[in-house]
Amino acid sequence: MTLFVNNLTNIDASIWSPQLGLMGASWHVDVELDGELGEDGMLFDFGEVKPWIKSRLDAGLDHTLLVPAQATGVKVEECLEGLHVSAELPYSFEVRAPRQAFTILPWGEINAERLGAYLSQELSKRPPPRVEAIRVRLREELPDGAIYTYSHGLKHHAGNCQRIAHGHRSHLRIWRDGQRDPELEAHWSRQLDHSYLVDEEDALNPRESGPLKVRYRSAQGQFQLRLPRERCHILPAPTTVEHIAAWLARQIAQASGAHIRVQAFEGIDKGALAQHRGEPSPA
Repeated sequence: MTLFVNNLTNIDASIWSPQLGLMGASWHVDVELDGELGEDGMLFDFGEVKPWIKSRLDAGLDHTLLVPAQATGVKVEECLEGLHVSAELPYSFEVRAPRQAFTILPWGEINAERLGAYLSQELSKRPPPRVEAIRVRLREELPDGAIYTYSHGLKHHAGNCQRIAHGHRSHLRIWRDGQRDPELEAHWSRQLDHSYLVDEEDALNPRESGPLKVRYRSAQGQFQLRLPRERCHILPAPTTVEHIAAWLARQIAQASGAHIRVQAFEGIDKGALAQHRGEPSPA
């Protein structure tokens, strides 16, 4: 017998890609469990499936930086913070953080299909009673307009969002003077795609030239990151989805002089709305 649960939970993470660099990712998690029915007529109580699997994903690769350790130019070393990960392609990058902020994988590249197989193997090592095998499928949210990916870290967050290089794949919706504006959505999604969003307070050299350096301490430990400045957007506040939405609304309104409403998402199905009224353009 096979028990299936679609959309059991979501995973948000960042990936180091040898082609694209640091990029956010968000996936729906679908699960199938094989086994024998018990005397109660069930394989595994639906009420127990979600917390059992979600607890293991939360303690694993969710909200981590996924690192393909065998990719060209990637190095993984121990350091005082925990691990030091650096890469040279497609640009120079390094991050120092506690071990739990990383998922190190012995691959040359990371994709959803391979991650699903990896999670299936890990979860099947110690399955619940009567469960013989577990299969996991990761799938991206279907596009409904513009989509971009970003990475960030929230030092004040009580949970795993405090990790300096985790990310999301998100929709972006923008209204200009009350009308949805797909061109603005596409433009700003291109500007933000595969970017790193940072609170100005955490940037060590926000107004200098050269790579941007980010550092902070949170409950989980000391975090440091360095990457090209052109891949970053510096915000005047923590990079929560609420502040991202407000920052975008303000930027777009100031440039257009219009009333702007922005719906920004943090991964799948959750986000924030913000609006800002720009000054009319001089006649």
